[in-house]
Amino acid sequence: VQLQACGGGLVQAGGSLRLSCAGTGRTLNYYALGWFRQAPGKEREGVSCISSTGSSTYYADSVKGRFTISRDNAKNTVYLQMNNLKPEDTAVYYCAAGRFLVGSSWFRRRQDEYDYWGQGTQVTVSS
Repeated sequence: VQLQACGGGLVQAGGSLRLSCAGTGRTLNYYALGWFRQAPGKEREGVSCISSTGSSTYYADSVKGRFTISRDNAKNTVYLQMNNLKPEDTAVYYCAAGRFLVGSSWFRRRQDEYDYWGQGTQVTVSS
């Protein structure tokens, strides 16, 4: 499976972006999917994840109430709707697939434990 992330860009604070991550080559229907981000000089941070059916979601406190994760299994795609963006949201955003239980622990795996990674998409929020 290849994950292709897109939708990043430059936006002013308070604006919105919608990230997409599409899988090709194999169905993602059996995988929980999530988004990480990494800002320059900072550790990778878990943002949000969603279960294989979409029935369970998890958000980091820093984005709760502003970001919404969703998935369309028919399109093999996961989305991250980002509203009320802040300069501190500036980072490269990566999608990943992993068959782990959705929750904070979903993010606490070694990089090689995830089944698939997307290539990253840059989000820049200006103040």
